[in-house]
Amino acid sequence: MASPYDERIEELLEEYRRQREEAGELQQRLREISATGTAPRQTVKVTVGAQGELTGVEFPTGAYRRMAPAELTEAILGAARSAREEALAQAGELMASRLPADIPAVDFLQGTADLTALLPEQPPMPEAVRAYVEQGRSPE
Repeated sequence: MASPYDERIEELLEEYRRQREEAGELQQRLREISATGTAPRQTVKVTVGAQGELTGVEFPTGAYRRMAPAELTEAILGAARSAREEALAQAGELMASRLPADIPAVDFLQGTADLTALLPEQPPMPEAVRAYVEQGRSPE
């Protein structure tokens, strides 16, 4: 017969397994993010992935042929910025519910968030588990 302590350990392990599965699903959804930015007059469309990596460039009209190189460059960069912002917003929506309220998802994704807030000095755990960890035995 399992003790209440053993049952609690099993509950914690099951919770861990569930969180791990959810993390895998989240990672897959993040990889699937794609966003497209379009320059004025539809001179260029730029598509990016979740990290802002360029995945496609299209020239839907022939307008790019009449543009000066600097103007075309700015159109491409502007469309890429727009697409990246959209991809970041999509990723932020996915991450927002999984982060503490005081850590903006966009900051987290851009690497500017204070990640030490994610993990407290002492991990949260039931007192019975803490006693076991500290004393090396089951509390009586």
